[in-house]
Amino acid sequence: MMEKIIGEKGLTGKAYYEVLKSFALAQLVDQCLEQKVFQQEEITIYFPRELILDASVSPILSKTGNITGVIVLLHDITEIRRLENVRSEFVANVSHELKTPVTALKGFAETLLDGAMYDEALLKKFLTIIKEESDRLHRLIMDILELSRIEQKHVSMNLEQVDVEDVIITTMDTVRLVALEKEIQLVSPKLVSPIIIQAERDRLQQILINLISNAIVYTPQNGKVSVGITENQANDTIAITVTDNGIGIPAKDIDRIFERFYRVDRARSRHSGGTGLGLSIVKHIVESCGGQIKVESIEGSGTTFTVILPK
Repeated sequence: MMEKIIGEKGLTGKAYYEVLKSFALAQLVDQCLEQKVFQQEEITIYFPRELILDASVSPILSKTGNITGVIVLLHDITEIRRLENVRSEFVANVSHELKTPVTALKGFAETLLDGAMYDEALLKKFLTIIKEESDRLHRLIMDILELSRIEQKHVSMNLEQVDVEDVIITTMDTVRLVALEKEIQLVSPKLVSPIIIQAERDRLQQILINLISNAIVYTPQNGKVSVGITENQANDTIAITVTDNGIGIPAKDIDRIFERFYRVDRARSRHSGGTGLGLSIVKHIVESCGGQIKVESIEGSGTTFTVILPK
């Protein structure tokens, strides 16, 4: 294991300064040899790969107090630190996202109490904003709870025979009014025969409503959003595609769009009432079903999300 961590083979018989490629680790051993006391430090090494190590160096002392050697104990804590960073970022992001609607609620409520409530037009306007911000706060909290349940595998899958085309049409009917407001054409698949899979209908609809709603938000007036289905008999899977001719996703953002709270266009997604968790929820649901999700996009031309699910 030591050979794997420090990237050096045949350690027996070699001096520590010959095999330790990390200056910080070699320095820790030097300090232990000089001071004859236990040394411990968290260090980062960059060869053979970047790792964060909890390094402990203990002196081996003779009866006369002379140092005869040291014991070096290395714990790879890279994953622990990564998870801690993820947790810290999540808490910071949640705090930031919650702060926006709460600040708005507080501000408009205080303005009303300061006398604006007696102006009927302002009262109606401010109460409408308070209602919208309350709805946004509720969506955010529900998405956070949903993501938490999915990540902790607390979501039970009640599998049933599901007609995929029927779920797609039902989902499209749910978002049709929003599409009509932007004069966006919704195109559903035209199948010769039904495609039936073993799945949970509500989860499949949750995947579709997130992807289709996203496509509508990022597609300009008079655009088009199409949903397609293909069946792969060879590996017994289906592929559902959601394609739009919208603004597309910049290449630099493609790898990050499934991260929690990551937004390509922050101003537009906030204005649409999005929580920044939709795609993350979709990815977790798809993977919990044993599937995978892919995205292809050309900035300025449109985006295609492909969900592959086992039948």
